[in-house]
Amino acid sequence: MSGDCIFCRIVRHESPADIEYEDDEVVAFKDIYPKAPVHMLIVPRRHIASLATATPADRETLGHCLLVARTLGERTGYAERGYRVSLNTGPEGGQVVYHIHLHFTAGRRAARA
Repeated sequence: MSGDCIFCRIVRHESPADIEYEDDEVVAFKDIYPKAPVHMLIVPRRHIASLATATPADRETLGHCLLVARTLGERTGYAERGYRVSLNTGPEGGQVVYHIHLHFTAGRRAARA
């Protein structure tokens, strides 16, 4: 399915999205089904199906995604107050789109584990 998923189309600007950040490696856009007042998805431009299929060659891309989350925290004003970054993997982990993506959420107090 590489290259034809909805996130690949968004990355290529072939499908609409409310893009909040993009660079040579990733695109971040608002989730169309937000679970918090601020909910964005951080998506690598290169198709990686899931964390379960990631390889050591994906290390820099995945690390860059985390640094983009930090940037989003600063841009949204939540850097000091806090935000959540999560990654769903596989059907039982809640992954719906099989293009790896991080959820950046803020504006709602997280439940304690």
